[in-house]
Amino acid sequence: MTDTVQSPPASMDQLLRATARAEALHFWFRGFRAFITPVVRRAIRGRDAVRMLDCGCGTGGNIELLRRFGRASGFDLSDTAVRLARERGRNAVARGSVTAAPFASDRFDLVTSFDVLYALDDRAERMALLEMYRLVKPGGYVLITVAALDALRGDHSVLSQEVRRYRREDLRNRVIAAGFAVRRITYAFASLFAPLLVTRTWQRRRGLRREGDQAATREISIPAAPVNAALSIAVRVEALWLRWFDLPFGSSLICLAQKPVR
Repeated sequence: MTDTVQSPPASMDQLLRATARAEALHFWFRGFRAFITPVVRRAIRGRDAVRMLDCGCGTGGNIELLRRFGRASGFDLSDTAVRLARERGRNAVARGSVTAAPFASDRFDLVTSFDVLYALDDRAERMALLEMYRLVKPGGYVLITVAALDALRGDHSVLSQEVRRYRREDLRNRVIAAGFAVRRITYAFASLFAPLLVTRTWQRRRGLRREGDQAATREISIPAAPVNAALSIAVRVEALWLRWFDLPFGSSLICLAQKPVR
C-alpha cells in the first residue's frame, strides 16, 4: 500500500506544540491516561515480549505510557511532532503516514490510534484502519480513540482539523468493516459533558475560530490550579467507573478491537 506523505497544516503544528506544553499536567490528559491504561492491560494480558505501535503518535507522550507494558514505538506525519518527541528523549518515533505505515505486517501485539482518525477524510480513514489491521498480529488488538458527538463540535475542532465526530455505532461499523471484531466500545469524559455542551454550543452560535487563531489554543491550556485539580478528580472518578461499566455519552469514544486468528 502506497501513499504520498504530505505535511500537515500549520494549525496541526500549533496543536502539537500546545499539547507538548500541557500533556503532563492538564486534567484532560490525566483523565485520558486513566481511561486507557486498564484497556491496554486487558489487550496485552498473558502476552510475553509485547510489542506496541502508536499510529499518529504526536509528540510521543503516550509511548511513555505504553512502555510500562512492553516495547513501544510510534510514528507521526508531522516533522514538528517528531522533533518535539526527540527533544524530550523519545527517540523511538519515526516520520510516516497512518495510511502507509513504515512497518512490517503482523508485527505488533497492540496497535493504537489516539485521536487521529477523526482528522482524516473517509478514504484516508478506511486506509488507516486497513493499515492497522495489517500491522497487528492475528489475535492482537487495536485501541482507538476519537472525538464523539457532533453536538460537541467547537473551537478545538478547528484547531485539531476535525473532519467528523463519531457516534458509537458509526465507529463500531467502520472498525468492523476493516476486518476487526469489536471487544469493547464506550464513551468517555461524560463527567465533562454538560460544561462542554454549553461552551461549544455557544462557540458555534458565535462562530468558530478561524484556523490559526491563537485563541483556539485556550481549550488546551492548563486552567487555574484549583480548577485543574477539581476536574482531574472528576475524570479519575469516572475512570474508576469505566473499569467495569460503559458510558452512554461523552466527548470521546474508546474502542478495543481484535484481529481474528486466521
